[in-house]
Amino acid sequence: SGALARLKHDARFTIAVDVPSGVGSDDGASLGAIPADFTLALGALKPAHLIQPAARLCGIVRIADIGVPVSGRAAVLARPHVSPPGPDSHKYRRGLVGIMGGQMPGAAALSAEAAMRLAGYVLISGMAGVALPHAVVCREWEAIAGDGRLGALLAGPGLGRGDSARAKLDLALRTPHPLVLDADALMLLVAAELPELCRSRPVILTPHAGEFDTLFGKGKGSKIDRARAAAAMSGAVIVFKGADTVIAAPDGQVRLAPSGLGWLASAGTGDVLAGMVAGCLSGGLAPFEAASVAVWLHGEAARLAGPALIADELPSHIPAA
Repeated sequence: SGALARLKHDARFTIAVDVPSGVGSDDGASLGAIPADFTLALGALKPAHLIQPAARLCGIVRIADIGVPVSGRAAVLARPHVSPPGPDSHKYRRGLVGIMGGQMPGAAALSAEAAMRLAGYVLISGMAGVALPHAVVCREWEAIAGDGRLGALLAGPGLGRGDSARAKLDLALRTPHPLVLDADALMLLVAAELPELCRSRPVILTPHAGEFDTLFGKGKGSKIDRARAAAAMSGAVIVFKGADTVIAAPDGQVRLAPSGLGWLASAGTGDVLAGMVAGCLSGGLAPFEAASVAVWLHGEAARLAGPALIADELPSHIPAA
């Protein structure tokens, strides 16, 4: 490795074949890796090309077809096809989303504006005095949870972690509605609750690393392994967020989002994503597809927003995305 490091130091341009030397191809670990400016992946992308920290060590990545058939249960997240509403569509058919407000109403407001871009109707609770799009309807949480037309119920953004927050969350968990659980809801849940919760309705969980560790434990293996195991154990679709977002389904399917823009490391961007996931789910997309469409659109909206974005700007870029 010392000789290789000296060669790298003296080189103007470094090309790696398949993966950079010292990278764990299956788990994205760096084992004293030598960074490359350009990586030529053989046959197909490997987890190392998408999972951090290895992904940042690969430089520009291109795939070389070597004539070997490639199959597997993990794939790169691709540009989705999003069908426009049909001529017989209406606001309820497009999807009704209910959102639980809480101690930090701005977070739920971000979710609501994002959901409104992808659903037909959004109801939200606990938002007195908070500026919202005029089309978002404010109601008491009990009335929202009891609305049988809901296509998705979102709980967690800005919810809080006290007894009153847990009581509101319990009401959401007792409903039959499809659920999107994010942020504080994930900190209030216990992993043992999930299999029963997911038995009778679609559930999507959207944890970042800290929330994932709290709910499922630190565990071993790659980010892919951990997301896949959590999905299989819980019965939920897992959106394990980060610069290397992994989407895992209970049946073992996995999609890996290309490395995210660093500008998304900003307060509130996860709340926007949660609202987008709920919006997609409410319209009838299967949970794995709803999560995949939302993650792709979220990344594209960030690209369109450009450098120094703030979360408030992302919903306005969803139409162009």
